[in-house]
Amino acid sequence: MNANIELVIDADGHVQEDNDGIREFLPTPFLRDRMRTIFPPFDHFHRYHLIHPDPERVKRGVVGPDEWVTFLDDVGIDTTVLYPTQGLAYGKITAIDWAVAATRAYNDWLHATYCARDSRFKGMALIPMQDPVAAVEELRRAVTELGMVGAMLPSRGLIGHLGAKMYWPVYEEADRLGCAVAIHGGCHDGMGFDDLNRYAPVHAMGHPMGVMIGMASIVFNGVLDRFPNMRMSFLEGGIGWFLMVMERFDRSHVTHIEDDPEGEYGPHGDEIPSEYILRHIREGRLYVGCEGEEPALGFAATRYSPDAFLYSSDFPHEVTTEMCKREIQEVRESEELADTDKEAILSRNALRYYRL
Repeated sequence: MNANIELVIDADGHVQEDNDGIREFLPTPFLRDRMRTIFPPFDHFHRYHLIHPDPERVKRGVVGPDEWVTFLDDVGIDTTVLYPTQGLAYGKITAIDWAVAATRAYNDWLHATYCARDSRFKGMALIPMQDPVAAVEELRRAVTELGMVGAMLPSRGLIGHLGAKMYWPVYEEADRLGCAVAIHGGCHDGMGFDDLNRYAPVHAMGHPMGVMIGMASIVFNGVLDRFPNMRMSFLEGGIGWFLMVMERFDRSHVTHIEDDPEGEYGPHGDEIPSEYILRHIREGRLYVGCEGEEPALGFAATRYSPDAFLYSSDFPHEVTTEMCKREIQEVRESEELADTDKEAILSRNALRYYRL
């Protein structure tokens, strides 16, 4: 079968928020002129660490829609799905009214600034999970009125784990809409390494740890069984964590059997967690973000399934145009992957996940 490995869908790009622009979409009762930023800080790590002097990794200037269009043209990306930068921390908003107003304003700004400008931009909404009823309403508005392809959930900051019953109404609405839901890393505090004195290991562990916890909660509470028309991804943690949980979930499931009064949702009976996860991957409900420079990608695709992985540029975070070109080319030239696997990673899985 012929495979198209030239088409590239970026499953996880990022906007740099324009706080002044977002403020224009806030409702009038809020004192817009007194707000320096829309979203809270990520954690206590990000503000105080040294930047590597390598010119290729030096932080660039502001990246807006013009720079994004140039990037897409230069790298040869057909479509990108846009996630926030500062908004990765929206789970840390404690005032419910502000969570509702800020997420709605962000979605309006993203639609007006990016999605309405170029059809290659697709938006993932932020929804106020602090108030699940309001989150349901905003998810519906974002998908049906703004044309968003789904919503992003923060891996850190919310009260309760993401598989908790309090959030099931949100998943029920995503199921009804048939849209994508993504758990995305970004905030690294509260996971056991708050006192580490170097940032590199915090960054290395923070992203995968957050999405790993999210997957554990979603899988073992049977969320994907309860809401089978919803599709979920776990982004910006690489794939090493995925290989680990596929092994560790199985062993612990067998050696630490728990009473399961319902006996219907999540891994149960003779189905071990890795088989359960693979079933949902094959049925198009579960995906994992990846980049090109991942030594275990070929093994993971062969050992488990190439249908799991979504190419993610992460632009403009920590990458350059040339780095993204190299990562895409590495996938295309991989001797461990069949052409159909390369097509799945570079485009087919994202088309299926986001229903583009």
